[in-house]
Amino acid sequence: MQDKKQHLIDTALRLFYHHGIHAVGINHILSESGVAKKTLYHHFASKEALILATLAQRHRCFMAWLRHQVQDKRGQQGVSALFTALGCWFSGQEQALGPFRGCFFINTHGEFDASHSDILSACRAHKKEVETAIAAMLSAAEQPLAPAIAMLMEGAIVKATLGQPQAATEHALQSALILLDRGQ
Repeated sequence: MQDKKQHLIDTALRLFYHHGIHAVGINHILSESGVAKKTLYHHFASKEALILATLAQRHRCFMAWLRHQVQDKRGQQGVSALFTALGCWFSGQEQALGPFRGCFFINTHGEFDASHSDILSACRAHKKEVETAIAAMLSAAEQPLAPAIAMLMEGAIVKATLGQPQAATEHALQSALILLDRGQ
């Protein structure tokens, strides 16, 4: 049974990320996955529960990828590794993250309003953990710059989504390195 649950999450995540959550109905997920409706509702009480499961899975995947990219790197070296890795993701070279379609969390947050507080909370928690991971690769003196570097990362993701991936990473990296130089 666990395999079918995971298959449903994988299928829903792929479809949601590619088409958008509101554009994908339960019947589309069932058709693509080959799983029966009864099985889906055995594992997920609602579409919202399935959405939360996809957010949790993408969060785990993204954070493992991010931590691997900056592992054992600090300061400017870590920031350079971060933006180089983003550039690879934007150009489709990061198999762990799949084809680039923007940030799943930004995309998801944009589709929901305050009545879906659990979904919005999951998106915000992801962004907070990304910022924490960035802070962890900075020295104590540089850590106050983590929110600004995270914002540059978010801006690069959005700019890459709009079709300027190389410029996005180059500009964000240059700006982050200037911040680190001035923060010293």
